[in-house]
Amino acid sequence: MTGQPETVEMDFVAPRHLAGGGDPAWVTVPLHRACGWSHGNDPLMPRVILSSPDQTALLRLEPANGLQWWALHHTAEGDRPAWSTSFGAGTPVETIAAVADALTDPATSLATGTDPYEPLLDADWKPHSSTDGLVSPDGRAYVEHIVTEASDCWLASTTLGPSQRPVWQAVFSRHTPPVLISAFTRALADTSPVPRQYISLTVPAYGTRLITHTQRELPAQQVASALEDRVRALAERRPAPPTPLRPPKPPPTGPRRLR
Repeated sequence: MTGQPETVEMDFVAPRHLAGGGDPAWVTVPLHRACGWSHGNDPLMPRVILSSPDQTALLRLEPANGLQWWALHHTAEGDRPAWSTSFGAGTPVETIAAVADALTDPATSLATGTDPYEPLLDADWKPHSSTDGLVSPDGRAYVEHIVTEASDCWLASTTLGPSQRPVWQAVFSRHTPPVLISAFTRALADTSPVPRQYISLTVPAYGTRLITHTQRELPAQQVASALEDRVRALAERRPAPPTPLRPPKPPPTGPRRLR
């Protein structure tokens, strides 16, 4: 019987839009443990369904559900109509986590938000040659706000080359709060390499010059604690419960001395 390995081989891949999906637990575990989202118990189905504490949002991860493995639905609330987003299997979990983190952050106001194009422009994304969207510096990732008589949505997509099928797509429906779309585009534009394991099996661009990757031997404990650190940091965003007031001390009940 052998013990646990002391080190783990990790690849750090860039750009992240071609780095593959990554570990879904980066999204699902913090939602459950740090943000209080509940999950059903359906061990016979290869899916995860999480619902927010107020039951207004539902996240579904279902690998068998066509190309869009991830779906986030939010019901109508007050004067805000219902909205939804979906993400393909190869969407980097770091970008999906950015949406989930913004949605669950007590400091986030869904009524405000910057232009989702701004983080991309700041990262040197350029106007697309034939549409109104923006394209990444390597020409492989694309984001567009599509407004027609029949549609009003944001679309993000990545391909390995012209005329090839998308590696992944993300779709934000009409009424999706711009602050959430901006969180996604900010994470998408981040040039920091992302950690991945088994990239020969999980990274579509593996073996091409479209990505760069650096392999490192990391302590197994460090790899295992990364998710725990993330859960802890997100849990700390919650305001501390108010300290209950102490009731006043009752007056003494002993016999009173008479003069």
